[in-house]
Amino acid sequence: MGTAASTSADTSSEHHAGGQLYVSLQMENYRLKGELVPHVFGSAPLVGSWDSSKAVRLFFPLIANFLILRALLNSMRCLSMERESTFMWELSFVVPPNHGNLAPNTRMFLGLIVIETLDFKFLLKPKHGNVPCIVEEGPNRHLIGGALQGDRNSAVFKVAGDEVLEYKVFIQADRVSPFDLAASWRVYQENFQRSTVRGIPDVSIASATQAGNENGSPASLELDIEHYVVPAPSSANSGPVYAANMTETPRSLTRTGKFSRNDSSSGSSHSQKDPGASVDRPGGMEVIVPETAKLSLESGLVESKSVGTSSNMQKHEGHRGLFVDRGVGSPRLLKSSSASTFALDVKLDSESKNSMPAAAGAVAAGAIADQMLGPKEDRHLAIVLVGLPARGKTFTAAKLTRYLRWLGHDTKHFNVGKYRRLKHGVNQTADFFRGDNPEGIEARNEVAALAMEDMISWMQEGGQVGIFDATNSTRKRRNMLMKMAEGECKIIFLETLCNDRNIIERNIRLKVQQSPDYAEVPDFEAGYNDFKVRLENYEKVYEPVEEGSYIKMIDMVSGNGGQIQVNNISGYLPGRIVFFLVNTHLTPRPILLTRHGESRDNVRGRIGGDSAISDSGELYAKKLANFVERRLKNEKAASIWTSTLQRTILTATPIGGFPKIQWRALDEINAGVCDGMTYEEIKKNMPEEYESRKKDKLRYRYPRGESYLDVIQRLEPVIIELERQRAPVVVISHQAVLRALYAYFADRPLKEIPHIEMPLHTIIEIQMGVTGVQEKRYKLM
Repeated sequence: MGTAASTSADTSSEHHAGGQLYVSLQMENYRLKGELVPHVFGSAPLVGSWDSSKAVRLFFPLIANFLILRALLNSMRCLSMERESTFMWELSFVVPPNHGNLAPNTRMFLGLIVIETLDFKFLLKPKHGNVPCIVEEGPNRHLIGGALQGDRNSAVFKVAGDEVLEYKVFIQADRVSPFDLAASWRVYQENFQRSTVRGIPDVSIASATQAGNENGSPASLELDIEHYVVPAPSSANSGPVYAANMTETPRSLTRTGKFSRNDSSSGSSHSQKDPGASVDRPGGMEVIVPETAKLSLESGLVESKSVGTSSNMQKHEGHRGLFVDRGVGSPRLLKSSSASTFALDVKLDSESKNSMPAAAGAVAAGAIADQMLGPKEDRHLAIVLVGLPARGKTFTAAKLTRYLRWLGHDTKHFNVGKYRRLKHGVNQTADFFRGDNPEGIEARNEVAALAMEDMISWMQEGGQVGIFDATNSTRKRRNMLMKMAEGECKIIFLETLCNDRNIIERNIRLKVQQSPDYAEVPDFEAGYNDFKVRLENYEKVYEPVEEGSYIKMIDMVSGNGGQIQVNNISGYLPGRIVFFLVNTHLTPRPILLTRHGESRDNVRGRIGGDSAISDSGELYAKKLANFVERRLKNEKAASIWTSTLQRTILTATPIGGFPKIQWRALDEINAGVCDGMTYEEIKKNMPEEYESRKKDKLRYRYPRGESYLDVIQRLEPVIIELERQRAPVVVISHQAVLRALYAYFADRPLKEIPHIEMPLHTIIEIQMGVTGVQEKRYKLM
């Protein structure tokens, strides 16, 4: 029995405000006998009074009737059914404010102006004929002001002979306003009438599993989850991966471990660049600076091809102009109103070494601000990790690298431990890390300097954000790094602190199991004890960060609170980094990605639109509901996310027991004027657009529509919220959107996003946890 608490302590004022009692009566049906159908009758005409012949039937599936409202209000909750063939019969109705059988003096005694009361019972009534009904055993049920008197969680019926039937019942009442009732009714209509879907509130809660038919026989879909497993792409991580192994490969060391700083084959030196066509990448955006001789316009214009709008070129360093790739195709110069000749088109090769990185919107604005207003070192950012071992530094660095790359910032992760293992081997004992071992200190500082040199060289070649991953536990080490970075890049220290001994213990064991340092140690306990001694050596000399710009993450890894302290942090990109770190944690949970069931436009080969799902799509929706019920049966806090387009909402409709949240950000890529067309029609009627899209799907923007880069930008809040969630999430969306989301988790390059395979009727399970990200795929049809 659930009773919604009033937001005001004064119940009488709530009644004056028009609050009404919304009641939901549910009966769990498992092997309902014969053609008996659950009904309810009682003291009010709205449930058939005490006339069994007029008893109101509990409906399943629910139908559109004014008195049968789907429990889509936020305050309602329902139980998650664990049996595949279990489903609910339900009657939902509003008790009139003046209805009740209490005497006036009793009402005044209770301190209420009006109070709704209802006496009722459940009964089983034959579907056909006038055979006598079977009324449940026991006294009448009393509902007074939304509170059920007594505690009866089941209805017992005696049938012919000595047979006894018993069914679980759920009775819930909530005080709601007429406005909420009207909104709920509108949601119900729009959610089940396929002609209109948009405009409904963000959150709804399904109150019953949509399975079975009218007479109670279950429409069970047998589902053995493992039977539907299909291989994931070979590039995906199928098992635990040590994050440090995925970092940048050292360029300053050869395979033999000797120095080769001047060896051009190592890749550490960079080639000479054309001074007249220099390239910089602030904010993840490429700024093309054409040669002054070629662009001698006093006032040039830049046009976005697919949009057809132009803007004045900003002057910078004389007559040079800034060309920013905003996901609209290659920019080209137009004839200026004050010029007598046309400027040459700027030809950009997206596959060249200095190809345009992808970013859009606020990222471009931040890039231009940093380029034109900030000092030279602000164009490059070094995030230097600080912290004791087993505090989640490498895992945090890997997540941050993946996030910044996905946003379009050229980012690399440099792990000093990888440099150390290459130069000094993997068999270093805990003595190597002692604070009173001068040889060990010198060797560790040496490989740290090599990694820093590599990172600065990479930045000089066009890289933007370097993640420097090491303990950096002393002030002396950090001062060395800051001196090396002077005039080259801006350093922000990111210190991870953890006081939870259970988390530290877990991380130590994972470190011993996964780190190459202990790969050749056959005895786990020996490796475990050695690492504990190594940790003690670091603890003796550890000095917390108090200098420069820094971010401190204190007990943030659990996702249950903690603190973030920042000092001397400013700018667009550092602000985004802080915001991302606030919302990250290590709580393991699955994220399920799937496209909607096949739509009618899919069958016709048309893009965009807002069509309903086909018969095949409806079958997939049922199988998906079955899958989710089994896969997440013990996850009470899970949620279902869809777009606002009806093909995703209809696919999610059969899933019961979980909140459903609609995101406009999850809508399919906007095809603009091409919406509703087939690709053949676009090729025939708009050949230039067809070829532009074919040439560069990532940056191509549909006329009056979107590009993949635009989709990535609007998906950033979704990514942040997915990182923040501690419970499983099922995302039902569209091909372009899921390509972008999947690319984030799989750390795929932006240029690959438009070509990632995202088949219909397939579930991609992303498992997020302390060992990184793994995936598993299920093909249901």
